[in-house]
Amino acid sequence: MAAHQEKKLAEERKHQNMQNDTKASQGQWGRAWEVDWFSLASILFLLMFAPLIVYYFIMSCAQYQCSLTDPLLDLLTGNKHLSDIWNRTPMLTYRAAAIYSLWVIFQVFLYMSIPDFCHKFLPGYVGGVQEGAVTPAGAVNKYEVNGLQAWIITHVLWFANASCFHFFSPTIIFDNWIPLLWCANILGYAVSTFAMIKGYFFPTNAKDCKITGNFFYDYMMGIEFNPRIGKWFDFKLFFNGRPGIVAWTLINLSFAAKQQELYGEVSNSMILVNVLQGIYVLDFFWNEAWYLKTIDICHDHFGWYLGWGDCVWLPYLYTLQGLYLVYHPVQLCTAYAVGVLTLGLLGYYIFRMTNHQKDLFRRTNGNCRIWGKKPEYIECSYMSVDGTKYYSKLMTSGFWGWARHFNYTGDLMGSLAYCLACGFEHMLPYFYIVYMTILLIHRCIRDEHRCSSKYGKDWKCYTAVVPYRLLPGVF
Repeated sequence: MAAHQEKKLAEERKHQNMQNDTKASQGQWGRAWEVDWFSLASILFLLMFAPLIVYYFIMSCAQYQCSLTDPLLDLLTGNKHLSDIWNRTPMLTYRAAAIYSLWVIFQVFLYMSIPDFCHKFLPGYVGGVQEGAVTPAGAVNKYEVNGLQAWIITHVLWFANASCFHFFSPTIIFDNWIPLLWCANILGYAVSTFAMIKGYFFPTNAKDCKITGNFFYDYMMGIEFNPRIGKWFDFKLFFNGRPGIVAWTLINLSFAAKQQELYGEVSNSMILVNVLQGIYVLDFFWNEAWYLKTIDICHDHFGWYLGWGDCVWLPYLYTLQGLYLVYHPVQLCTAYAVGVLTLGLLGYYIFRMTNHQKDLFRRTNGNCRIWGKKPEYIECSYMSVDGTKYYSKLMTSGFWGWARHFNYTGDLMGSLAYCLACGFEHMLPYFYIVYMTILLIHRCIRDEHRCSSKYGKDWKCYTAVVPYRLLPGVF
C-alpha cells in the first residue's frame, strides 16, 4: 500500500514538473513576459534618442556635407546653437504630406486589391496565398504574398514617368527628403500607438498577446503578435515590406538622378550602391514567402520597434550611402570597384545559399541533398500555449554546420560592400555596417534565447554540434 502511494506521489510530481516546464516554455517563447532593468533602460534610450539619431544623420548631410563631427564642434565651441541648426531645417510641407500620403495609399492598394499574378508566370517564384509559421498560441495565419508584384508595378510606373510622362522629377524624393522625414515619423508613431491600443482593447488573437504591465516595454516591443484589420491586412507583413523596402530602390534612384542633375554624370560608386542594394531588395521580395518563417514574423510582436522602425529607421538610415554620394560623388578605380562588387556578390551568394539550404531542408522535411549528401540534423520538440506538441528539425550540415547564423555572415559582407563603395573620406557611410553588426549579433542572441526556451535540452544538443554563431572558429 505504501509503495503504491509513493508511486502515485512520484507520478503526480512528474506530471507537475511537466506542467511547469510547459508553462515556462510558453512564457518564454516569443516576446518576453517580464522586463529586466537593462531591457527597460535600453528601450527608454531608443525611444528618446533613435528619432534624434535619424535627424542628426540627415541634418549632417543637409547642413554639414555629411560630417558627423562638425555639428558637435559648432555646438561645443559656441559657433552655433541648437536653434540655429533647427531653424535651417526644412519643415513639414503640404507637398511632402501629399506625396507621402499618396505613396502609402498606393502601397496599401497594391497590397490589398491586386492578388498576386507573378507566381503564375515566373518559374520558381512562390507568391499568392501562403501560410505562416505556427504562432505561440498555435495559430497559423495566411498571407497574400504579392510584394514582388508591388515592387515591379511601382518601378515600371517610376521609369515610365521618368522617360515618357514627366509628371514629376525623378529627384522628387531627394528634393523633399527632410519634409518627408516628418511624414514618416507621423505614420510611424501613429501606427505604433494604434497597434498598442488595438492590442489592449480589440486584439486579433488575444491568446497571442503579451502584456508585461510596463507601458514603455509594451509600446516598444508590441502587445499583439499578428495585428490585423480584416482578413488580409497584416501589420507586420505590410510595414516590414511595404512601404519602406519598396521605397528603398526608388530612394537610391532618386539620389542617382540628383547626382546626374548636379554633376552631369552618375558615379560608378552610386551605380554599385544601386545595384548591390537593388539585388538585396529584389531578393527580399522574391523570397517573401520564405520571409514568413523568419524571426520578424515568427517571434517579434508588432510595436514601435517594427512600426516606427520600418517607417523611419529603415528608409532613412539604410540609404545613407546613396545620400552621401549625392554630396560626395566618388569615382572608384576599376580594380577597387571590381573588388567591392565581388565582395557584395559573394556576401549575397552566401546569404542566399545559406537560406536556400534551410528552406530546402524545411520543404522536404530533410529528404534532400545538401552539398551532395543527405543532411544531418537534430530532432526537436516544443509546446504551444494550447498544450499541442510540435516537432521540428535543426540542420547541422552545409553552411548551417559551419555556424548557426551563417546567413548573417553573408549579410554583413554585403553591408560592408555598400559602405566601401563610398571611399574613406567620411565616417557617415560606415554607420550601416556598424549598425548591422550590432543588430545581427543582438538578433543572434535574441533568437538563441527564444530557441533555448522553446526547445529546451534539444537546443543544448544542437549548440554542442554547431558551437559557433557567425564565424567558424571565432564567434
